[in-house]
Amino acid sequence: MLIGDVARRSGVSARMLRHYDSLGLVRPTGRSHAGYREYSGDDIRRIFHIESLRSLGLSLREVKRALDDPDFTPSELVDDLIRQTRERIAAETELLTRLRRIDAAEPAGWEDVLQVVALLQALGAKSAGRRQRAALSSAGDVSVPVEALVEAALSETDPHVAGALRWALARSGDDGLALLARGLGSPAADVRKRAVQSIAEIPAGEATALLRDALAGPDVVVRRYAALALGARGVTDAVPTLIDMVVEGTNDVDAADALSALASQAGSADRIAAGLVGRLAPGAAGPAARRRLAQALADIPGPTASRALADLAHDDDRAVALTATYVLGLRDER
Repeated sequence: MLIGDVARRSGVSARMLRHYDSLGLVRPTGRSHAGYREYSGDDIRRIFHIESLRSLGLSLREVKRALDDPDFTPSELVDDLIRQTRERIAAETELLTRLRRIDAAEPAGWEDVLQVVALLQALGAKSAGRRQRAALSSAGDVSVPVEALVEAALSETDPHVAGALRWALARSGDDGLALLARGLGSPAADVRKRAVQSIAEIPAGEATALLRDALAGPDVVVRRYAALALGARGVTDAVPTLIDMVVEGTNDVDAADALSALASQAGSADRIAAGLVGRLAPGAAGPAARRRLAQALADIPGPTASRALADLAHDDDRAVALTATYVLGLRDER
């Protein structure tokens, strides 16, 4: 079969077939009476083998080695091709993500595109200061797409940068809530924590609904952050978790402040006081926990809290008794 026929049937151009010949990849085994190259059936099969290997990403040199070296084993080369392909896919995926985020920013011109690109690059910078400036500048004329802010907030380890990112997300309204909700379901505990912290700073009603869901979730750290945020929003469902935090000594001052704020709601003071007093039962709490409970009762109005503090003023632990006595004195002054 002459080169033109081979080119038509194989889909490999005559020019490429000549290139294969020059490299020694496929040399026609015969010649016609007129002196033209003739390809045998074996030659054509070799051409198809070459094209198959090229489709896997092998170079022509690697293809020649694979076909001609009897000691060649494909495993190492295939592993290398897998690694290269993964790297290429990752790079292309990153580019696609960046392009989508630029499109989401709805740039009016190339100057806007360049500003968005600069902000996106800054969010991924090694310098914490640069990342923080990018987060704070996202409220400017050209803002960082909310998807990029959420991704950065869920991965940020520097507390100052994280605070700036949460501030930027809060300014964006509820646009990032759906993405943050996914963060609450992450298998990584740190991501779940950052997600609930970000949601806690968004005032929208949908954020409160997400915090309620988080309060009922299995992650105790997430529940605590949700309880503090919900307490500040006047949601009394947070009371049991806030009382647990007082007893356990985890952000107990913040938890006590949240309970105090909730106690100002009609009908809530007695319920909160009863919950705190219930944890004072003999054997239920040690001296340190009773001191914290006494301090938490200080700002809960009503007779239930007052009676409990009077009892604590005679506690066997001197520190508990002194704390309760001091707290009672403050209540009398008020």
